[in-house]
Amino acid sequence: MASPSIRYRLQLTGLVQGVGFRPFVYRLAREWGLRGWVRNQGGTVLMEVQGQEVDLTRFEQALLCQAPAPARPTLAEKELVPLSTEHGFSILASECASTANSTLPLDSYLCPHCLDELFDPANRRHRYPFINCSQCGPRYTLLDRLPYDRVHTGMRDFVLCQSCADEYRSPQDRRFHAEPIACPECGPALYFEQGSTTIDAPHDAYQAALGLLQEGGILALKGVGAYQLLCDAQNPGAVARLRQRKRRPHKPLAVMFPEQGEDGLAALSPRFQLDDTQRELLRSPVRPIVLCQGDGVGLDGIAPELGEIGVMLPGSPLHSLLLHDFNGPLVATSANPSGEPVVYTEAEARTRLHHIADAFLHHNRPIQQRADDPVYRPILGRPRPLRLGRGNAPLELKLPHPLPRPSLALGGQMKNAVALAWGDRCVLSPHIGELDSPRALTEFRQAIDALQRLYGIQAEQLIIDAHPGYGYWPWAKQSGLPIQTVSHHHAHASALYGEHPQRDEEILVFTWDGSGLGPDHSLWGGEGLLGRPGQWRHFSRMRPFRLPGGDLAAREPWRCALSLCWESGLSAPQMDEQQALLHQAWLRGLNSPYTSSVGRLFDGVAALLGLCHHASYEGQAAMLLESHAENVSDNNWLELPLEQRDDGRWQWDWQPLLARLLQPGLAPAQAARLFHLTLAQVIVSQAREARQELGIGRIGLSGGVFQNRLLTETTCQLLRSQGFEPMLHQALPCNDGGLAWGQIIEACGVLPHKTMLT
Repeated sequence: MASPSIRYRLQLTGLVQGVGFRPFVYRLAREWGLRGWVRNQGGTVLMEVQGQEVDLTRFEQALLCQAPAPARPTLAEKELVPLSTEHGFSILASECASTANSTLPLDSYLCPHCLDELFDPANRRHRYPFINCSQCGPRYTLLDRLPYDRVHTGMRDFVLCQSCADEYRSPQDRRFHAEPIACPECGPALYFEQGSTTIDAPHDAYQAALGLLQEGGILALKGVGAYQLLCDAQNPGAVARLRQRKRRPHKPLAVMFPEQGEDGLAALSPRFQLDDTQRELLRSPVRPIVLCQGDGVGLDGIAPELGEIGVMLPGSPLHSLLLHDFNGPLVATSANPSGEPVVYTEAEARTRLHHIADAFLHHNRPIQQRADDPVYRPILGRPRPLRLGRGNAPLELKLPHPLPRPSLALGGQMKNAVALAWGDRCVLSPHIGELDSPRALTEFRQAIDALQRLYGIQAEQLIIDAHPGYGYWPWAKQSGLPIQTVSHHHAHASALYGEHPQRDEEILVFTWDGSGLGPDHSLWGGEGLLGRPGQWRHFSRMRPFRLPGGDLAAREPWRCALSLCWESGLSAPQMDEQQALLHQAWLRGLNSPYTSSVGRLFDGVAALLGLCHHASYEGQAAMLLESHAENVSDNNWLELPLEQRDDGRWQWDWQPLLARLLQPGLAPAQAARLFHLTLAQVIVSQAREARQELGIGRIGLSGGVFQNRLLTETTCQLLRSQGFEPMLHQALPCNDGGLAWGQIIEACGVLPHKTMLT
C-alpha cells in the first residue's frame, strides 16, 4: 500500500539564477513523478513539491547534489504545507520580491554543446556569435535588475522567433528558460564601422573586421563586458602602433590564442611552460588572463624585458570565431585611453577610441554592467587573482558576524573596487580602476548605484580609507551618510584575516605595498601588524626614507634611488640633471615625506641597478627587478639588522643590503636575486621575534608587493621550514583590489574610538 502524499515548500538561496536551475528542478520533479511548481522569487528559488515522502527526500538530496555545474544552491527554508489538487509540475512567473537574498548570476564561456553547435554547418546557429544556453553565456553583464528574467536584461527588446520560442518553452531542451537565448533570425547582430563606412550585414561586417586584423590593423571589438583593442600579436608594427596610440610604451599586453588541439592549449604549449593550475585556469568558464612563463617566441614587444606574458583563450563565441579564422594569437587589451576606465558603449567607443582603433566591430546587444577581464598569477601552485572582473565578480563573501546596518566600503584610490555589505553578506564589485579622472569617478558612482539597485540594498554607512586625498572623499562627504575611516594597512591585514577560517587568535600580517596613510599620518608600506581586525598593533616596520618629489617618486624610481643613497651616506650616482636641486629639497624636507614603503624600496633598487629610471606603468620597476632575479640560481642572502625601538616596535634596516648591492662585480641579476632572498629572510626574522615574544604561529602576507611570485614563494618556504603557517589571499587580490573587503572586516571588529566623520 502506497504511503500518503505530503507537500513541502522549499526555498533555495545561493547561486540559483541564471544557471538553468528552474529547468533542472522541473525535469527532476517530472522524473520523480512529483506535483507542484517552481518560481524565481527575488534572488531565490521557491518551490512546492508534492509526493511520497521517500521520493521527496531523494528529490531534496538531488537538488543539492546534482544541480547544474555553475549553481551553488543552499536550502534556506523547508516547510510542510497543505496538499494541492494541481496536476503535474510547472514553472511559474517570477515574483519581484526583495532581492536582498539574491546571488547574481555570472558570465560563463560556452559549454561544450554550444561550442560544437557554433562550428557545426548543419546547426541553425552555425557561426552565430551570440550562441548560448541555460548553462553558459552572458549573465551579469546583461542584467539590469532582478529577478533574472529576460525582460530585466539587455535582451528584452529582442523578440524570440518561433524556433527559439519553442526551445525556450520546451522542458526537454537545454535552452528551456535560457534568458539570453537568440539566433541569427531574432537575436543581436554585428556591424562594422571604419571612418564614414558602415557595414550592416553581419557576415560582411565580420569579414571586414577579420580582414583588417589580417592586414595589421587595430580593431576595437565590442566584447561581453566591454570593448577590447585587438591586433596581430605576431606583427611588431601593429603592436608598436597600438602602444604608440594608446600611450602605453612598456606595459605588458594580454594575448588571446585560438583554442586548438585535444585540450585546447596546443597553440600555447610550444611557447609557455604551463602547469596544471594554469591549464585549468585557462580552460575554465571564467576565461581569465593568466600570467605564464615562457620565451614568447614570435611575440616581440608584448611584455618588454619580462619573463612572462598574460595569455587567455577565447572568452565568447565571437572571440572563438575570430581566433579560429585568424589562426594565430591576437593582442586583446582593454579598450581605454591610458589611465581611464575601459569603455563599453558604442557612443563612448566612437568618442574615446577613434584615435586608437582603425575600425570598430560593434554589436547591438547592450552591455548593462561593465566588466573587464579578470587576471590571475599562480603562486605556490594555486590561482591568485590580481584583478576580479567578468566571470568571477561580483564576488560574494560571508562575514564573520552580521553588520548592524548596511554598509558600503569604497576601497582604495588605485585598483578600486567597492563592497556592499548587509547582514552577514558582502559583495565585492568587479575591478573599477584608478580614481584619478572625472570619468573614473563617474564609473565609480555607477558601480555603486548598480550594486545597490541589483541587490535592493541601500547603504546606511560608508567605510572609506583614511587618506583625505583619495578621489572619492568629496562624494562621500556629500552623500550625507555617516562615514567611518579605516587605515589603509589595517584594511589590508583585515582583508587577509577575513578570508581565512577564523581561529580566535592573533596573527602577524606583513602589509607591504607602494604606500598608504598610517594612523600616525605618515606614509606606510613596510609594516608588520599584529592582532586581529579592529585591534591591530604596529609590531614592525622598514626603516623610513624620504620620497623626493612626493607622489612623483612612484613614477620616477631614480628619485627613490638617490634618496636611499643620501639617507645612508653612500655615493649617489648621477641620474638626472635635477639632482642638485632635488638634493637641496631633500635636505630641507621640502615635498619629501618619509615613507616605510617596501614598494618604493623596490623602485629605488631597480633604478640603482640600471633596470628602470622612469616607470611608464605602475609596478614596472618592481616587475623588472623580479624578472631579472628569476634568471639566476644563487641562493645568497644578507642578514639585516633588526632592532627593537623605544616604542616597542621592531625596525629592520635596508642600509647594509644597499651597500652590498652597489659593490663592484655584482651583476644586476645576481643583485636582484640577493635583494629578494634577503627580504624573505627579513620577514622570517620578524616572525621569530613575534613567536618568541607572544607565541605567534600564523604569518600573513598582504599588499601589492606580494604579487611578486619569487618573494612570496621564497618567504612561504622559509616560514614553513621554521614551523610557521603562512597565510596568503585566495579569492581576493592581495593588492588594493581587495581593500574594500578588508574595510568591511575591519569595521566588523572595529573598536569604538575609530574615527567617525559626518
